[in-house]
Amino acid sequence: MGRKHGIFSIQTEEVNIATKTKEIKRSGTPIPQALETIYQQMRIAGNRIRTIESYDYIINQFIKFNKLEYVEDIKTDSIYNYLDSIDVSNQTKLIRLKSIKAVLSKFHNNGWIKQKFWSSIHIKIDKEVKKGAKESDIEALLSLIDKNTFIGFRDTVAILTMYKTGIRIRTVGELKERHIDFQNLCFNLDGSILKNHKFLKLPIDQELADLYKVLIKQNDKIRDYYNTDNTNIFITQNGLQINDSKSSSNAITKQLCKYAKRYGFENINAHAIRRGYAKSLLDKGASIALISKALGHSDLAVTTQYLDLDIEEVATSLRDFL
Repeated sequence: MGRKHGIFSIQTEEVNIATKTKEIKRSGTPIPQALETIYQQMRIAGNRIRTIESYDYIINQFIKFNKLEYVEDIKTDSIYNYLDSIDVSNQTKLIRLKSIKAVLSKFHNNGWIKQKFWSSIHIKIDKEVKKGAKESDIEALLSLIDKNTFIGFRDTVAILTMYKTGIRIRTVGELKERHIDFQNLCFNLDGSILKNHKFLKLPIDQELADLYKVLIKQNDKIRDYYNTDNTNIFITQNGLQINDSKSSSNAITKQLCKYAKRYGFENINAHAIRRGYAKSLLDKGASIALISKALGHSDLAVTTQYLDLDIEEVATSLRDFL
């Protein structure tokens, strides 16, 4: 019995060793802990709550599907299996893939993942070039807006601001009096109100400067009446800021939608106006690199998507360089 006991002891010891080895292999960085760390880093870096919430929704769906516990468990197959499981368009899959890659890159930056294995995963889609608003459309719209009302005048100035400077609708809502240099006719936009968080200086013309001065006087009267405290250039008729922190939409966005429906414009929205600004610069001879800087893009590829160029136009332009 003693020998048998000895044999069984060895077997038990081997089982214990195997169990411990398995436990060691399963150890690593818990995903919830890693996510909390990178979300904290993103908040400190100034990322919007909406961006963090979007990442969190997609990455948690990805984790739940693959039943992942540790950062080290995430593999190439995890991504492919998840993407294959969701019944959505390739465009939506691309958006989710980008979010997953963004989170994994932050895991890599923190040293939890050694290799960027996800960089080879791509989804091909046929991208539809969205049209930019034409100058004739902008002029037609402005001729129809009642500028004798505060809302109408404010919207007119906002539309001209977007078309002449290309700033995003969210930035329009964050624009404050201190951002306007009336003497040198330019915007001095600090990173806190820009998507890429980098300082940007943009020229404005005298027409815009004069319109801002009139609008600021109207804003002061409204803020005094409603006892509100802000220095925003674009405010509501009750003296409040127009941006909603939970959405990319704001009062100007909603007004543009109303105008488009009321007057029958197919391509009047904040993004179309920004694209129109980019196309206008290109038509005037600006280089794509310069346009990219003006738009605040970090990637030239994004800028080229803004430019509504058809095949014939590209061929004609390239001929000039032969």
